[in-house]
Amino acid sequence: MTVAQAFDPTSITLSERAASKVRELISEEENLDLKLRVFITGGGCSGFQYGFSFDEDAAEDDTTIERDGVVVLVDPLSYPYLAGSEVDYTEGLEGSRFIVNNPNATTTCGCGASFAV
Repeated sequence: MTVAQAFDPTSITLSERAASKVRELISEEENLDLKLRVFITGGGCSGFQYGFSFDEDAAEDDTTIERDGVVVLVDPLSYPYLAGSEVDYTEGLEGSRFIVNNPNATTTCGCGASFAV
């Protein structure tokens, strides 16, 4: 049993809009092996910030979340900060972007890209 299997992957969800956008981006790249990686880094105006990238390979200790054929990867250091969150996609005045609706965040910055716990 790997460390990733000890996590409950259902505690991080992917919205239907986010899954649809990820499928669209993967189709544009013409690489069906791509997975959306969601991670936390230090920085931003509130202490931590969300990061998103595409990755072909999952690390052995990644948590994997699947929805509608889309795979999301979360590393074990980011997982506790994201537990209970929903990854969504929005298009608005600030532009198009993935966002995290995170119940663990005690404060967030105005753009929603950084948070504190």
